[in-house]
Amino acid sequence: MNKISPLAVIEDGAVIGKDVKIGPFCFISSQATIGDGTIIDQGAIIDGKTTIGKNNHIFSHAVIGSIPQDLKFNGEDVELIIGDNNKIREFTLFNPGTQGGGGKTVIGSNNLFMGYVHVGHDVIIGNHCIFANAATLAGHVEMGDHVVIGGMTPIHQFVHIGDYAMVAGASALSQDIPPFCMAEGNRANLRGLNLTGLRRHLQRDEIDELKSAYKDLFESGKPLKDVANELIQNSNNQHVHKLCNFILETKRGIPYERKNI
Repeated sequence: MNKISPLAVIEDGAVIGKDVKIGPFCFISSQATIGDGTIIDQGAIIDGKTTIGKNNHIFSHAVIGSIPQDLKFNGEDVELIIGDNNKIREFTLFNPGTQGGGGKTVIGSNNLFMGYVHVGHDVIIGNHCIFANAATLAGHVEMGDHVVIGGMTPIHQFVHIGDYAMVAGASALSQDIPPFCMAEGNRANLRGLNLTGLRRHLQRDEIDELKSAYKDLFESGKPLKDVANELIQNSNNQHVHKLCNFILETKRGIPYERKNI
């Protein structure tokens, strides 16, 4: 049974699932779809063509689906798609896509967005990610699963971040971060593997192989893509292959300190 405050504004056409709770002074757009079991706390705004999955919790004063912060936007038909079981805390701002970026911002499931996080237009986010307070994602950012972004960290447009990567708080990221790696600084550079995160999900022998691959890639002083190709040929480890393929496909480059040989 839904619990909807009489002080909420829900436009005709909005689709509301089962067991949804909507607090006072919320606004729900006519194009919005709210999945079963979702909670929307007082004062939150669900705007535009926004689809929200099941069992999400959207806290007070979040603004979800307002038009992109892009001067080229001219009222095109764009949307924001959010998966299941996300926690979206106070004063967050999520924008839909733009025509130039495919028209969609897509967020997966089981993510935590702490207060004041901004998700820009055409962003793609995987599952089980954590965004600390005031992390800021510019347009067209793409990231995988189990990524952690520290507080007060801006991420440049078009940056890609791989699975299980971590970017420390108060960093400024302008290049791609490969899967399994940790970056820190302004501008952010690789500091090693995200060992704390990896130990939660991978076996010791898998981590050891990633450690060896990381040293070959970033500490040998050899050309990065040459090493990546060699590792793909010589290793059967799927995680090493994922790391190396990311490096071969990067468009913005990898931020690490080059060593002379």
